[in-house]
Amino acid sequence: MKKIVKQVVGVDVAQSELVVCLGRMTDDWSAELYANKTFANTKGGMQALAVWVKKQTDPEVAVRFVMEATGVYHEGLAYFLEEKGCQVSIVLPNKISNYMRTLEVKTITDKTSSQAIALFGLERKLDNWKRPKEIFRKLRQLTRERDQIIVERTMVKNQLHAEQTEAYPNKTSLKRIKARITILTKQEKEIKNELAVLIAQDAEVKKMKATISSAPGIGLLTAATVLAETNGFDLIRNKRQLASYAGYDVTEKQSGTSVKGKPRISKKGNKYLRKAMHLPALAAIRHNERFKAIYARLISKHGIKMKAAVAVQRKLLEMTYTLYKTNKPFDKNYLQQKEMNGTKNLERSLQPL
Repeated sequence: MKKIVKQVVGVDVAQSELVVCLGRMTDDWSAELYANKTFANTKGGMQALAVWVKKQTDPEVAVRFVMEATGVYHEGLAYFLEEKGCQVSIVLPNKISNYMRTLEVKTITDKTSSQAIALFGLERKLDNWKRPKEIFRKLRQLTRERDQIIVERTMVKNQLHAEQTEAYPNKTSLKRIKARITILTKQEKEIKNELAVLIAQDAEVKKMKATISSAPGIGLLTAATVLAETNGFDLIRNKRQLASYAGYDVTEKQSGTSVKGKPRISKKGNKYLRKAMHLPALAAIRHNERFKAIYARLISKHGIKMKAAVAVQRKLLEMTYTLYKTNKPFDKNYLQQKEMNGTKNLERSLQPL
């Protein structure tokens, strides 16, 4: 009789429901998907999910719950399962989408997605998810709220411009629109102050922010967003994974000589990280010789300014991770010093014994 060695619950999380698939692996390393069910994404639905999984699985073998990092909808389930002492793994969405391409899945639905997640969990050795520090959760709430305020204020400013360019603008309408802009600007300043106070209260996060902010173009808001969206880089293992998590990984479609698509970033990642790197990259291009040279080289290669700017965004984001890992501030003379050290080592090696 075959013995079960691994059990996985694949969960496709949506705003209102949890689509679940149970999978198991036996000692002959064959994977089997054997049960599917849908639950409400509520506290009651999570309780029902836990009871159903307990009935359907072998109590002598550990069960791992695997889900995608889908915005904020997965967080309630992750916290619920973590409090119950369950093994939980949260996978970056691009990993699941790339894995699904290897399967013979012609129709993508919530059910097939949960099945792919279950298979992925059975075939991979996944890390246990850890509850993020409260400060990173608060930072994320504040930075995302600010982002929404900026978007809303831009819309209201466009509305003001449209109203002012009319032949006979309504004075009371203009007054109300300007009042809304004032309120939104005040709220944005309040959030900036809250972010500064929050970071100053935690010595470790304060040090991380100072290190990251030493990079060209990176200020308080960008550093806070990067730390918030990566849980202080707890989700990240290397620079390549960080770029993929932000959606900067390059996709290209090519087949033979007839199909050759242009390389482009996938954008299947954290949009808040990409958005946060836009203005810092432009500042780095203007004021830092290293990034200015990278930008100029890419422009001379393909002549597309936006493409070159996106490449600088990725480079700058990867640099924040490098600064965090080395725990050293940005050194604008690093390349020159490295070149000088290399020259000295070469001269030393050429000296006669």
